[in-house]
Amino acid sequence: MDQAPGSRPDDAHSGLPVCYRHSDRETGIRCTRCERPICPECMVSASVGFQCPECVRGGPGAGPAPAASRPRTIAGGAVAADPRLLTKILIGINLAVFLAVQVRSSLLDSLVLIGQWPPAPFTPTEGVAEGEWYRMVTSVFTHEEIWHLGFNMLSLWWLGGPLEQALGRVRYLTLYLVSGLAGSALSYLVASPGTATLGASGAVFGLFGATAVLMRRLRYDMRPIIALLVINLIFTFGMSGISWQAHIGGLVAGVVMGYGMVHAPRERRALVQFGTCGLVFAVIVVLTLLRTVQLT
Repeated sequence: MDQAPGSRPDDAHSGLPVCYRHSDRETGIRCTRCERPICPECMVSASVGFQCPECVRGGPGAGPAPAASRPRTIAGGAVAADPRLLTKILIGINLAVFLAVQVRSSLLDSLVLIGQWPPAPFTPTEGVAEGEWYRMVTSVFTHEEIWHLGFNMLSLWWLGGPLEQALGRVRYLTLYLVSGLAGSALSYLVASPGTATLGASGAVFGLFGATAVLMRRLRYDMRPIIALLVINLIFTFGMSGISWQAHIGGLVAGVVMGYGMVHAPRERRALVQFGTCGLVFAVIVVLTLLRTVQLT
């Protein structure tokens, strides 16, 4: 049933706005002039974003209303012209680091995640415990084998694009980086301090977790993502030489942050979303400090 212009549907139960003309359709897009929620059937392309049918009928010469905002994603992020821009940049950074390592193999020793080296009884000279905190970040963008890079980048492209479009660039980048740090933190905490780990798997598993949360929120068929996640977990625990700590750390962080991003109430959306990410980051810092104290 159509609603009168200017009215807003009651979305208190679902947490998402619904189209003002179709009360059974949830949407993350709003008219750039009047800010009414509009579904794909009702949205009309305009010079800036989308407009509802009423605003389009109001006259072709009328521009966006003074209080209008850009169209927003389901998580409240701005709708971008290129929804995969950050994903392309992240893939480019990983590829650039891989090529640098191939050209200068000694660079690898400075980028991988390692807790402390050399082991006792020798005096440690390098590692996160020795103050090289940057390794928790650089290791997330470092790959040595082409198959490792290829698998992670294919996963990043497949998962990253839709997530970047759904969350918006700032939230997506936060999710990726914090998930990668969570994987590094759990590896640092649990693995032997002399074990070197590297790869974007922690960040990618964070995207897996957030994708599962988003698909459940939108009531999509979750069987494909669950099947893919199970297959990856089987490889994680069934093959040697794989850092299960990084995978699980990233996955848990991705689920927690993803839930906070897509279920945050609209009136406190940014506070809940970035507060959740901040809480996960605080846990990462605490675990890293505890492990450092233990090793030193």
